[in-house]
Amino acid sequence: MGSGIHALVSRMEGLLAPLQAAHDPLRFFLGVYLRTTVAVAAAIRGGEFEDPAWVEEWDVDFAGLYLDALAAHRRDPAAPPRPWRLAFGARPGLPPEAHVLLGMNAHINYDLPQSLVRVIPPAGFDDPGLRELRRRDHERIDRVLAARVAVEDAQLHRDGGRRTCLDRLLSPANRTASQVLLRESRRKVWANAGQLDAARREGPAAYARRVADLESAAAARVDDLLRPGPVLLRLAVRGFGVTLS
Repeated sequence: MGSGIHALVSRMEGLLAPLQAAHDPLRFFLGVYLRTTVAVAAAIRGGEFEDPAWVEEWDVDFAGLYLDALAAHRRDPAAPPRPWRLAFGARPGLPPEAHVLLGMNAHINYDLPQSLVRVIPPAGFDDPGLRELRRRDHERIDRVLAARVAVEDAQLHRDGGRRTCLDRLLSPANRTASQVLLRESRRKVWANAGQLDAARREGPAAYARRVADLESAAAARVDDLLRPGPVLLRLAVRGFGVTLS
């Protein structure tokens, strides 16, 4: 495990311990994220990425946006960006899977395009070969996430999920849907990163406007997930990700 990811895992463990002690529902997403980060570190060591040093830099930067929002929430619930305010403020009695879905939605749709722009300079977007290299490593993360879906589903059940017979029957379908939705959202994320890259070339004001657009779109999607009703059906119709025009 590289020093960057090692420090990231230590930071996650330090934040997770008090959440677990307090039985705070925010522990569900952080627990999944911690285990996934360890899996990403193993994939980096295993040579699954073309540019492992860049993947580690990106992974640490991306996770930092969520951890900063979580720390801000614990100081003042009104402080984080709106997608995170909605996700963190969800009703505690929701199933663990729901808290994880809300966190994933806010993190992937809002944080991920910003992180990609932070670790890929304009020259990286201009160079076709380098841009494709980054895109391929970006997509390889899907393999790590897809491999974790069934394991994390079982872990969340152990952590407090209450399931009916119908829930158990639907689990394989829900896992498949989760994998499809992750791939779909990441394609949109890559397009949105291109939009943010174009905006930053126009200057700080233009970039801030596009980030505000992204915040509004991501918050609307989290808000939609909080409404009562069949969440997976709505995701199937509307998709997981958001798209900047």
